[in-house]
Amino acid sequence: MQTGENTQGLRKITDMIRNFGVLVLVLHYYVFCYGAFERWHLTHPVLERLLINIHHTGLFNHVYTSKLLALICLLISLLGTKGRKEEKLSKMRITTSFMATGILLYWGSIYLLKSISTFKIPITSLALIYIVITSLGFLLLLRGGALLTRLITLKLEKDVFNQLQESFPQEERLRSSPFSINLPAIYQLDGKSRKSWINIINPFRGTLVAGTPGSGKSYFVIRHVITQHIQKGFTMFIYDFKFDDLTKIAYNTILDNTDKYPVPPKFYLINFDDLRFTHRCNPLDPKSMTDIMDATESARTIMLGLNREWIRKTGDFFVESPINFVTAIIWFLRKYKDGAYCTLPHVIELMQVDYEKLFPVLRSEPEIEVLINPFVTAFTNKAMEQLEGQVGSAKITMARLSSPHLYYVLSGSDFTLDLNNPKDPKIICVGNNYMKQQVYGAVLSLYTSRMIKLVNRKGQLKSSLIFDEFPTIYFNGMDSLIATARSNQVATCLGVQDFSQLRKDYGRDQADVIANVVGNIIAGQVTGDTAKLLSDRFGRIMQDRRSMSVNSMDTSISRSMQLDAAIPASKIATLSSGEMVGIVADNPDEKIKLKMFHAEIQNDHKRIKAEEDQYQPIPQIRNIKAEDVQNCYQQIKNDVQLIIETEMERIYQSPELTRLILTSKKTRKGVVQGN
Repeated sequence: MQTGENTQGLRKITDMIRNFGVLVLVLHYYVFCYGAFERWHLTHPVLERLLINIHHTGLFNHVYTSKLLALICLLISLLGTKGRKEEKLSKMRITTSFMATGILLYWGSIYLLKSISTFKIPITSLALIYIVITSLGFLLLLRGGALLTRLITLKLEKDVFNQLQESFPQEERLRSSPFSINLPAIYQLDGKSRKSWINIINPFRGTLVAGTPGSGKSYFVIRHVITQHIQKGFTMFIYDFKFDDLTKIAYNTILDNTDKYPVPPKFYLINFDDLRFTHRCNPLDPKSMTDIMDATESARTIMLGLNREWIRKTGDFFVESPINFVTAIIWFLRKYKDGAYCTLPHVIELMQVDYEKLFPVLRSEPEIEVLINPFVTAFTNKAMEQLEGQVGSAKITMARLSSPHLYYVLSGSDFTLDLNNPKDPKIICVGNNYMKQQVYGAVLSLYTSRMIKLVNRKGQLKSSLIFDEFPTIYFNGMDSLIATARSNQVATCLGVQDFSQLRKDYGRDQADVIANVVGNIIAGQVTGDTAKLLSDRFGRIMQDRRSMSVNSMDTSISRSMQLDAAIPASKIATLSSGEMVGIVADNPDEKIKLKMFHAEIQNDHKRIKAEEDQYQPIPQIRNIKAEDVQNCYQQIKNDVQLIIETEMERIYQSPELTRLILTSKKTRKGVVQGN
């Protein structure tokens, strides 16, 4: 026990042993330098009789014996010495400056005794030199040993960033299946690099790929999702925000893998910037709109896509009113002549018609009279400010889409959006432009909404939906898609930069649901709340903790095992490009014990570069002139004018419909003149 009495007793014992060693060394000098002591008149009969008795023990039979005993006593005394610890002491300096020099002087001085006849100096001088050198060596050993007791010998591991403790075993087996995505990687375990695999064996449970720009989302993850799923026969929808980066990969991969499909898929492209490289597709295809709920969903998607701030105000009067108005327009065109004019450009143009003509025409369709009635009431009551608040916001918002290029693409019908149709499989790529993302994103949101309704059905082919920079488009119901599409073999991959970006564009509630419902998460470098949320999701592992305490008498290290973050938020915030953390989901019949990973995905950069150099350019789809686009634009306007004129004439000529005519002075005058 470290009590004061024990410490004092130990000190006395060590002092006694050290003093005994000094005594033995002094007797050694007396015996082996007796001639010099005799000349110095330092001899005594009593001491001589004592040495004669000690001589019988054999202690002074050889010069080495007594010196060795003195040195052993010194070392034993040093073992019981505890000096004040100093962190700046160097073990190398102590051993070289004190211990090595001391041993050399202590034992090397024996050479003087053995070669006494060769030195032409008096014996007294030689003895004095021997005593001084030996004593100096003894003192150096004493000093060096004392310093060694003050040296901190217990060192903590020099793992500044705690890399060793925060490593954990990861999946090293390749778990491949007809649906899986397998990414080779390298991870660290106990300071050693080991090969591993990131096995997304169930992509139908949703995959979220997060990371700041440059973290490697597309290059290390999304490109492999595209290539591996095409190689396994998936139909595919790709939202290519940075067109045409992902589109090139998909197009050239499908060229080499058409044999993987029972029916070779067709490649379709939507691109609003260059009409030579785009197909035409009507997202409001009347064949896919079976009831008014489809029109409501389409209206909500396009309006919230154009007005992202409305997402947080869902349910407000001045948010729901424009949506209902657009719903009425869409459903009217769907019912009119069996949807012959049911396109988004016709919806935009029909919205711009004067209220006196528009409302009677819309009221002629019984299914939407309930939707249009509040607007008619506001008009007849001359509540124009309220009416403009209800309808004007929709008209102004939709007017942003009034573009000849958009009208041309949206009014055609080169293909339908049922990409996983067993009889007509498709690979569909839609491209955005970051400089026009607010307008293009709303239209592409409508494509996405209509496509998902057609894809998420039973009895279809397996399909993969890939959204790069997902927050730049709006889709109401992504959480429901992920939750329900698993049984229909629809794999969803969402690329985001940060959860805060998702919250900004989708609202906190919906963003949190999307982030929590996905089963597979792959994250590169992210910071802030996103890093904290991911760290909490990855959980904790048992880690070894050590602490060192230094005082004047002793140094102690305490060691404990405790649960701590497996991947701290600070580590997630400092990941290098290609270095990913995450967690994967498994299947009931194919369990994965090691779901969590922190590894660096291994891309064969030379092979990828060689493949990209061999990529074929996306072929031109059509030759088109500016006048063709302008003619289409004008034709849509003419179609809407014809619809209004035809329907108004029918209303005027049908007595049972005259009730639909608005009772304004201008309208009454027109009716009287018509009669």
